[in-house]
Amino acid sequence: MADFGRSLSHPRVSEVLTRPQDVGMRIADFAVPDTPAARGALELATLYQSPAITAHALRSWLWAEAFAQVDGITDIDHELLYVSAILHDIGTVAEFDNHTISYEHAGGHVGVALTAGAGWPAHRRDRVLEVIVRHNWTSVDPALDAEGYLLEIATGLDISGARPDALPENFRREVLAAHPRGMIAAEFGSCVSDQASRKPDTAAKRLVDGGLIDKLAANPLERLG
Repeated sequence: MADFGRSLSHPRVSEVLTRPQDVGMRIADFAVPDTPAARGALELATLYQSPAITAHALRSWLWAEAFAQVDGITDIDHELLYVSAILHDIGTVAEFDNHTISYEHAGGHVGVALTAGAGWPAHRRDRVLEVIVRHNWTSVDPALDAEGYLLEIATGLDISGARPDALPENFRREVLAAHPRGMIAAEFGSCVSDQASRKPDTAAKRLVDGGLIDKLAANPLERLG
């Protein structure tokens, strides 16, 4: 999660970004993958995460798919993106919290286990871990990892309020109505602060030191939803 606005130089990214006002965008444009891994990810998230964290995960997936369209990114592994988005914060819950490694690494390994059970090959299971870990990088080069880039900027919007006007307002309102923010600011701020205090060498500490709590409160989505 970071400040964005980088130029996108990658064969899967168009040279000219689409203006949000030029895009007719609806939730119905983005199909949930109908696969065992996708269904299992949502079931795990619903079972173990709070409603606010799961709603954040679903919004993050929708923002990621929307950013792909606006930024002109093609050739995406949509199932990988969905599973990674739904599970990207599952490492914060008590059942999957790890006493030494970061919550994004812990959640990434949950994704590896889930997709192994779904029959994904090793190299694709490794991609779940990479995408989930990279969502907490300060930036991700789309030339390195298009799905990681999309999840990073999507969570950046939902948590820190980055690029708030990059997506059409009607779409943002529709997503917020379908998956309300609820108590995400207080809940996410609390759980990441806890991670930072217990694991100060992880990205959680950088997020907190970088003003996470204030960014959550000031996020324009809080006033739009």
